[in-house]
Amino acid sequence: MRSGGETRRNRILELLAASAEPVSGSQLAQKFEVSRQVIVQDIALLKATHPALLSTSSGYVLMGASEKRRVYKVKHTDEQTEDELTCIVDAGGTVLDVYVEHKVYGTIRAPLNIKSRLDVQNFMADMRSGVSTPLKNITFGYHYHTIEARSVAVLDAIESQLKKRGYLIETQDAPVIYEAKKYS
Repeated sequence: MRSGGETRRNRILELLAASAEPVSGSQLAQKFEVSRQVIVQDIALLKATHPALLSTSSGYVLMGASEKRRVYKVKHTDEQTEDELTCIVDAGGTVLDVYVEHKVYGTIRAPLNIKSRLDVQNFMADMRSGVSTPLKNITFGYHYHTIEARSVAVLDAIESQLKKRGYLIETQDAPVIYEAKKYS
């Protein structure tokens, strides 16, 4: 499974977050078909932005809260953005980020941290101000959101709403479910 650096690092985070045990650099190198040195470099870059990523004698672990997360691939019009975000927060989710997979630039990600209707309204006001356009517009409307919630049941409800509205794009690797684990 060969992938670009940024995409590989995103997948490493997802894999570590889903793992109940430390994952060795050799295991990661084999999974992503790169050298162990590439993994060491990836981990160094990830640690700069993810302080909860730890190196142990048994491998790498991602520590954090016990929140549940999923990554959803979605597509909708600019006019439907407010409805998409509102349906997520109304169900109890937090939209942590938005990102696109650009064929030339790779992964382009922006933090959002939208967790209430007020956050949605503020975001929409910023978009309507004309200062910028949604990131999804550079990939023909296709984009991803990392959604966090207090339970898998809430994530299931969000997924159901996104599917019902026709926003959810079914793919082999989305939604990605991962749960941060605590290690002692």
